Amino acid sequence: MSWPGPGRFLLPVAVGLAEAGVRVVGVFEAGDPRAYLSRPRALTAAAGKLGEAAGYAAALARHRVPYNLRHAVVAANGDADSGLGGASVAAVSSVDVARLDAAGQVVVGTRRRIACDAVAVGYGFTANLELALLLGCATRVGADGGLALVVGEDGRTTVPGVYAAGEVTGVGGAALAVVEGEIAGSAVVGDAALSPRDLAAARRKRDRLRAFADAMHAAHAVPTGWPSWIDDDDTLVCRCEEVSAAAIRAAVTDLGASDARSVKALARPGMGWCQGRVCGYAAAALTARHCDRPMTRDDLLAYAHRPFATPVRLGDLAGDL
Repeated sequence: MSWPGPGRFLLPVAVGLAEAGVRVVGVFEAGDPRAYLSRPRALTAAAGKLGEAAGYAAALARHRVPYNLRHAVVAANGDADSGLGGASVAAVSSVDVARLDAAGQVVVGTRRRIACDAVAVGYGFTANLELALLLGCATRVGADGGLALVVGEDGRTTVPGVYAAGEVTGVGGAALAVVEGEIAGSAVVGDAALSPRDLAAARRKRDRLRAFADAMHAAHAVPTGWPSWIDDDDTLVCRCEEVSAAAIRAAVTDLGASDARSVKALARPGMGWCQGRVCGYAAAALTARHCDRPMTRDDLLAYAHRPFATPVRLGDLAGDL
């Protein structure tokens, strides 16, 4: 198994797999954790995270798992296999790995092939904003490049009476979510909550954890050059609707789409079962790239607005009766 992508969660998952007996042939970090060194105050504020990371590094070394900085899996290779019901299922036999430059472009001459039978990919998290968006809460582009709610000092959103805390205000981990919840809860219930001293301490802790989260996103950012790794015709962006990267490009270059919402209507990415939960960010990023502009909040919103409901089959309901 190989494990590619950017983010500190590559470490605990790779270690957990190795300790469970899986042979992990490599961890390929597309970012550069050395970027933490440019933000020493953020590191000081979260010293415990350094010890945690050191423990994971020691475990990887113990299991002899290579940890590769500024490397990415740029292709998965394999033959079609017969799946259930005669369906064609791709079976991975190897991956192509390459070193990346500072812009996220593949360094010429560094591409190599590694045999494996599984690939675990991690490229960040997507917050669940459905309820907040239906209520009309304003959004912004977060430090990780994803969509987040606009909140004030006490977690107040732009909708009166609606407060938010946790990953919907910007991905930052469980500890940050808890302290944000304490602050927002205190604002909601008033005098019955935290004392002024405890509230000030909670805000200081939140600020420290948010600073570390911002440093983490900077160090493990998805490389801006990632679209250059893919072959448009062979890369499936939206699995639900079977929309290729080539179809997204054609919606812009051939059909004249200038925003993600138009691409969604013309090529149908994000229109299937997941409603853009999986493919939305990639589709928005590709749209912006083909339009020769940065990705915007509106691009992300095109795939974030979805019904606050999940389809349930009648058979599943009947089975619980």
